[in-house]
Amino acid sequence: QVQLVESGGGLAQSGGSLRLSCVASGFTFDDYAMNWIRRPPGKELEWVSGTGTDGSTTYYADSVQGRFTISRDNAKNTLYLQMDGLKPEDTGLYYCAKVRWPHHWSSAAQTNLQHYHDSWGQGTQVTVSS
Repeated sequence: QVQLVESGGGLAQSGGSLRLSCVASGFTFDDYAMNWIRRPPGKELEWVSGTGTDGSTTYYADSVQGRFTISRDNAKNTLYLQMDGLKPEDTGLYYCAKVRWPHHWSSAAQTNLQHYHDSWGQGTQVTVSS
């Protein structure tokens, strides 16, 4: 059974930092691209960042480019999101999500979120105060 468990969220001041972690189990972690997706309060789901199976390729939404860094440790089955220069608009519930197919990446995963991801964590709340 696939499980994704996020942690590391919390309250930060504008300009501060947080590091999110997502521990995966129940599947061969290094066979799958992974993404971070967030839901701002009262808004739709929003793709944030993604990485391929070995972490050498990374992708970012324009809104977080240059501030957030995604990484993965396949030996620990863990996905990370280092968030620096936080802004109030980064507030939201952050999910890690597993791409549905092994060894697959498509830019469509950034928009067709439900179709491209078959497993989601429970989310970790990030709140940034101004």
